[in-house]
Amino acid sequence: MKNNTLMTDFYELTMAQVYYDAGMKDEMAYFDVFFRTNPFNGGYTMTGGLDEVIKYIENFHLDEEDIAYLRSTKQFSEDFLNYLKNIQFTGDLYAMPDGTAAFPNEPVMTVRANMIEAQLLETYLLTSFNHGSLVTTKAKRITSTAKGIPVMEFGARRARGAGSAIDASKYAYVGGCVGTSNTISAQENGIPALGTMAHSLVQAFDDEYDAFLAYAKAHPDNCTLLVDTYDTLNSGIPNAIRIAKEYLEPNGYRLKGIRIDSGDLVYLSKAAKEMLTEAGLEDATICLSNGLDEYSIGDYLAQGAVINSIGAGDNIAASKERVNGVYKLVAVEKEGVIEPKIKVSGDTVKTTNPGYKKVYRFYDCESHTVLGDVITLSDEIIPTDKYTLVSDKDPWKKTTIDDYYVRELQVPIYQNGKLVYQLPTIQERQAYCQKEYETLTERITDINNPHTYYVDLSNRLRELKQYMLYDVMEQVGKTAKQYRKER
Repeated sequence: MKNNTLMTDFYELTMAQVYYDAGMKDEMAYFDVFFRTNPFNGGYTMTGGLDEVIKYIENFHLDEEDIAYLRSTKQFSEDFLNYLKNIQFTGDLYAMPDGTAAFPNEPVMTVRANMIEAQLLETYLLTSFNHGSLVTTKAKRITSTAKGIPVMEFGARRARGAGSAIDASKYAYVGGCVGTSNTISAQENGIPALGTMAHSLVQAFDDEYDAFLAYAKAHPDNCTLLVDTYDTLNSGIPNAIRIAKEYLEPNGYRLKGIRIDSGDLVYLSKAAKEMLTEAGLEDATICLSNGLDEYSIGDYLAQGAVINSIGAGDNIAASKERVNGVYKLVAVEKEGVIEPKIKVSGDTVKTTNPGYKKVYRFYDCESHTVLGDVITLSDEIIPTDKYTLVSDKDPWKKTTIDDYYVRELQVPIYQNGKLVYQLPTIQERQAYCQKEYETLTERITDINNPHTYYVDLSNRLRELKQYMLYDVMEQVGKTAKQYRKER
């Protein structure tokens, strides 16, 4: 397994030197991974990246060549470098499983480890979570809009590098895609490898018919022909029908389908269906591709497009959006006492929720759909008979619920440095992600105008946050006053 421990921002290491020099290397720290807004202006986020985090932590160590490189930067003491020679993860990690429906400001992962270990994990945890969650969420948005039409992930050539492409195929599958064109990802992750042909195959032959015939002979039981290289209705589909009648059917096969990758896909799909049905090929499927996303798919279906399968690439593997996951210190532990920490910002959305926390989700007993989430301090107990949800942003907004059951969203992944979590198979993660999606209401999953799902704070956490904000601002005021006096 590749050692990626130095895939961390350099300042993580320079800060670690400070912790070491200050005698803080054994001080326990609590960090939360969370995000502030849903991507795609959506109403939810489906988490991803935990499997990559586990791979990273399982191989968390520094080799001699890593130490030699750090020594060459002349930024670190020999005592600190000797400490790093024996570093490994000895702490705890709690996380929402991949495919969990999550919302802004909820701790998706919580790290409890000594200050140096916890600091060094930051970069890899964030890059894994941000990419995995972005792709899983986009795939779920697209596959849910397709309403049962199979969606194939075709984005490898548009991804940001080979590693990104391999991971994107995996998380697209978790998000509901039926397979991938990325062969190595299919091999590594147990995902169906899918694909038809490219325009280059048609162009390589002197005649479109000859290209189709060669493909049919090579793949007679899985013959899907790309029909838009020259002229979809006047050449591509007629030649596909000829292949079906002149070669496939006489040899005991059927034309599996056609793919259209350009033009007016609504009009062409309808016309293609008429031509295929007229030729007795009503069972031939129609696959549409060409930059499709949840918006175009929804629009095409509303216009009556004939779609049996979808190829989606750019908008899954290379989305222009991002998940702005962050990694923030929320508490330190000294002599067994947990001391909450808070980050205060002039931009109020960046003010953190302090303390070691847990996240609970309330479900309606009858419909099993979500009612609300609450973030609590770690030692709080949720009552089983009645609970009042109070908006974090608008405390006067209150909702009392009584017919519910509760689930804690984070589960133990590591305890005392030992992996205690059995990673589900990718098929199990896909099924779990779909089950999670089905607990969300249509108001939350609406693509165009989603309902804001408020994540509330418990009374104790809200009071702690307010007290700490007051205390910090009081200290800031004293500092400012002293500064002005000295000036």
